[in-house]
Amino acid sequence: MTLRPSAHIVTYGCQMNENDSEVLLAYLEEMGYQWSETAEDADLVLVNSCCIRRSAEERALGRVGELKRVKEQRPDMFIGLTGCLPQQPGRAEEIARQAPHLNLVMGTHNLSRFPELYARASGQAATLVEIAPEPDQLPAFPRGQVPGRRVSAWVTILRGCDKRCTYCIVPYVRGREMSRPAGEILAEVEALVGQGVREVSLLGQNVNAYGKDRPADGITFAGLLRQLEEVDGLWRIRYTTSHPRDFTQEMIDTIASSKKVSDHFHLPVQSGANPMLKRMARGYPIERYLDLVRRVRQALPEATLTTDLIVGFPGESEDDFLDTLRLVEEVRFDRSYMFMFSPRKGTPAASFPDQVPLAVKKERLARLIEVQDRISLEKNQCLVGRVVEVLVEGPSAKRPEIMTGRARDNRTVLFGGDRSLIGSLVPVRLTAAHTWTMLGEQAS
Repeated sequence: MTLRPSAHIVTYGCQMNENDSEVLLAYLEEMGYQWSETAEDADLVLVNSCCIRRSAEERALGRVGELKRVKEQRPDMFIGLTGCLPQQPGRAEEIARQAPHLNLVMGTHNLSRFPELYARASGQAATLVEIAPEPDQLPAFPRGQVPGRRVSAWVTILRGCDKRCTYCIVPYVRGREMSRPAGEILAEVEALVGQGVREVSLLGQNVNAYGKDRPADGITFAGLLRQLEEVDGLWRIRYTTSHPRDFTQEMIDTIASSKKVSDHFHLPVQSGANPMLKRMARGYPIERYLDLVRRVRQALPEATLTTDLIVGFPGESEDDFLDTLRLVEEVRFDRSYMFMFSPRKGTPAASFPDQVPLAVKKERLARLIEVQDRISLEKNQCLVGRVVEVLVEGPSAKRPEIMTGRARDNRTVLFGGDRSLIGSLVPVRLTAAHTWTMLGEQAS
């Protein structure tokens, strides 16, 4: 019996990259590969990279460097780098020079050509570098599933972003907004449900913009949600990421009336100071953002509200930062994803003259985290004693007798149980609160 070659994909970054890794895995399965649990034991390794922040870029390049030592022991090993990092202008050639042990370097727009590029790269000694310009349309991709992901699935509905925030590299590496046809999305979701998937997460750099580039179809993001609501066997619908500028009242009303869409609104605000929002080119003042929050909570008082926040953006004064702290106290987000500003080469903000010193950024981030963590814990503590419906995703990584899943509002819940519960909706009484998770027990 001939053993099949094995492959492993190392993924960094956002859910879009995770979805791209599933596409790559599907291609590899068609090519005869089986999954390897570790990169070191695999015959083929792909590093799917992120460049949204410097730390993510450094992790991906560090992993590429570690694999050099493995390849020295196993020269026939195939190593490829893909994702957003090589898509940046000039970076792919630079990386190929610095890491000649790579067989293939390809960008985000080359995904559909991977089998062809793999064959070409396998037949030559030098690193093959392929960075395609933005495609004219989104190709239909196959679907693979990284082992362990069977209850939920990513479904890409839109790629790219047209917003051009001054700090963000995404428009440069993911291109302009391009929506998939609604019929294609519905067919994919129905196929996934037929395979046992019970929850889908709709992906896009800005899902709220869905359909704007396809006006002839006449389907908005809210309209797409209403169509997916009708899919039999689909229990839950999530989506990420939203831009507050495009979040319409139609979306709020659709989500409020839905039985399947998560009661979770992720609305990245980035700053509480109007001068910073203007320099970031976010397209809204803080007053408009607060009105959106008011309308969301009026429609869904129990909804979870989360956000993204950047501290130390160029020109941020202490007063600007205090405006952000005041916003967090006023809105009382359930969770915030908080970051120091990380200049990305090629973005306008990277060349702004009034960069904030690193020590100041670190100090402000620590103060912000302290405030948000206190609020998150307080809000979770208010839920103790409540019974919530949890979609069980699997066992805890450290304790197999503890199951983990998510409530309808996207909170992570841990409770005692066994693997037979995976993929089920289980009523759980919340018994204790932590900052990021809830503990519970099965309710009778």
